[in-house]
Amino acid sequence: MKDITRYRGVIPAFYACYAPDGSISTDGVRALTRHLIGKGVKGVYVGGSSGECIYQHVDERKAVLEAVMEEAAGKITVIAHVACNNTADSAELAAHAEQCGVDAIAAIPPIYFHLPPYAIASYWNAMSAAAPHTEFVIYNIPQLAGTALTMPLLEEMLKNPNVIAVKNSSMPTQDIQMFKDAGMAARGEDGFAVFNGPDEQFVSGLAMGADGGIGGTYAVMPELFLKMYELVKAGEIPAARAIQYQADRIIYKMCEAKGNLYAVQKEILRRQYGLELGGVRAPLPNLMPGDEAVVAEAQKMIEDAVRAL
Repeated sequence: MKDITRYRGVIPAFYACYAPDGSISTDGVRALTRHLIGKGVKGVYVGGSSGECIYQHVDERKAVLEAVMEEAAGKITVIAHVACNNTADSAELAAHAEQCGVDAIAAIPPIYFHLPPYAIASYWNAMSAAAPHTEFVIYNIPQLAGTALTMPLLEEMLKNPNVIAVKNSSMPTQDIQMFKDAGMAARGEDGFAVFNGPDEQFVSGLAMGADGGIGGTYAVMPELFLKMYELVKAGEIPAARAIQYQADRIIYKMCEAKGNLYAVQKEILRRQYGLELGGVRAPLPNLMPGDEAVVAEAQKMIEDAVRAL
């Protein structure tokens, strides 16, 4: 039976870190890793949407993961998202991630072309074959990938013994229950994990059976998600729900900016902790005139919510 305890908890999606010239800042990567370890999170999810993976070269993604692993040094769980828009590059990143010693690799389905399920399964299994000693996480994010994880496709992937979890970023919490149920049927009650993806439904995802969460706003306010996780596990749902409402208001506020959400969050981390993580890579929009007020208000909302815990 697989051991999924390393996947239970709060796992921030790691932000892309850039130097002033737009290149990867490995110093920023190391600083953010240390910061999140210090906050007490369960792990980090590297190279996903929050890591701006589709705008980075294979070599850049390797450099990011290597810097994370140097700082993580076995202290936290590391899941590396390795999908690219072609199988060869994805397999190369998967093999590299295994060499680095990650806990698991993860992948979205191929984007742009709508492929049949057997082609998606072949794509994922090729990555898994390139990292044969590493567990595999299916990343379901249909609103961006354009393809949803179906039950027949999950059942096909469960034939691969390395498939350990689904990171579910679809909006229906029912999907969490369905994927968890199928995984437990194939792997045993404690042998398969499902991560809640949408940050705005963290509490409801846990209540539906998610083992933990991977989210793009966790890193800017980890204290709130850690407290929600603690309260849900203690059965204190009303208290957890109250914090969820606070977190959602903060997310909605950050989304008022004209600049990209990740640019807003990295600026808040710079202001709060002196973390120099840069902006976002084009074509994502950086902070725009007028966004300063949104950043300042969101930062205050985070500080007030954390202070009230």
